[in-house]
Amino acid sequence: MNKKIIITAAILGLTAVIFGAFGAHALKESLSASELDAWKTAVSYQFYHTLALLFLSNFSKYRSRAIIAAYWAFTFGVFLFCGSIYLLSLDSLMGQDFSFLGPITPIGGLLMILGWVFMLLAALKNK
Repeated sequence: MNKKIIITAAILGLTAVIFGAFGAHALKESLSASELDAWKTAVSYQFYHTLALLFLSNFSKYRSRAIIAAYWAFTFGVFLFCGSIYLLSLDSLMGQDFSFLGPITPIGGLLMILGWVFMLLAALKNK
C-alpha cells in the first residue's frame, strides 16, 4: 500500500504543479478574477491532500482499514473536489456549461474531510 500511496501522491503533486503553472501563465489573461481564484483554490487543495497522502504513506505499515479508507477518500476527494472546480473555472473559456458539476464539489470536499477522519482514527488505533 505504501508504494501505491506514494505513486498516487507523486501523480497528484505533479499535476498540481502543472495546473498551478498553467493557471498562473496560460489562464491568467483568459479567466475572470473569480475563476482564477477558484482555480487557485483547487490547486491549493490538491497540494494539501498530496502532502496528506505522503504523510499517510508513513502509516501504511500498519495496514489498517482506516489507512486504506483515508487513501481512497483523499484520492477520490481530490478528483471530485478539485476536478470539478477546475472544470467550473473553465466554463466561460471553453464555452461549455459545467454547472451540472456544482453538486460534485461538496461531495469531493466531504470525502477529503472523511480522509482526515480516517487518518485520525488510524493514528488513535495505532499508538
